[in-house]
Amino acid sequence: MNDTREYFNDVASRWDSMRRQFFGEGVRQAAMAAAGIEPGMTVADVGTGTGFLAEAAIEVGARVIGVDLSEGMLAQVTARLAGKPFEPRQSEPTSLPLLEGEADAVIANMFLHHAEDPPATIREMARALKPGGRLVITDADMHTHEWLRTEQHDRWLGFDRGEIARWFSAAGLEGVTVADTQEVCSPTSECGTKAAITIFLARGQKPLN
Repeated sequence: MNDTREYFNDVASRWDSMRRQFFGEGVRQAAMAAAGIEPGMTVADVGTGTGFLAEAAIEVGARVIGVDLSEGMLAQVTARLAGKPFEPRQSEPTSLPLLEGEADAVIANMFLHHAEDPPATIREMARALKPGGRLVITDADMHTHEWLRTEQHDRWLGFDRGEIARWFSAAGLEGVTVADTQEVCSPTSECGTKAAITIFLARGQKPLN
């Protein structure tokens, strides 16, 4: 995962403008609604980047723990959200710096396709949920754009929605749904190839007992 960390450290200062070229506000709105974030909640934003989801959760009145592998991204988001209820934490490739049952909601946007072990990462996210808490992940559907592996250090070329649902259930979550956000991720390769990758939203809830 060192290559992934180095890539995001390198692009951290440019990430906001890059992200705007990839996808729009609809992804953020869908994730916030699905997670049911309310004032006073503790929200863990995994793969927080420069705070695309974290900022929206704070605006609702939540306290946010921003988790990221990249020191550069954490420096950017910490400066951006200075003075707000935001706590940065650096993650390791296979574990998240979250206590068991620490969060009312765990959210992650376009993070899972960079994870070393996606099913294990989902289990880690579920572990951090309080009983009744929700996990919401937005990410890319399965695609064939191999250049994203080298240019943007994607580990996975999206995911099958049925497989995502099985991973959520295997992590002990219930009421699992995987739906379309009606949004498209549109990165462009160095040689000018433009992708149009649909984005799913997966949601599950930790049982109350």
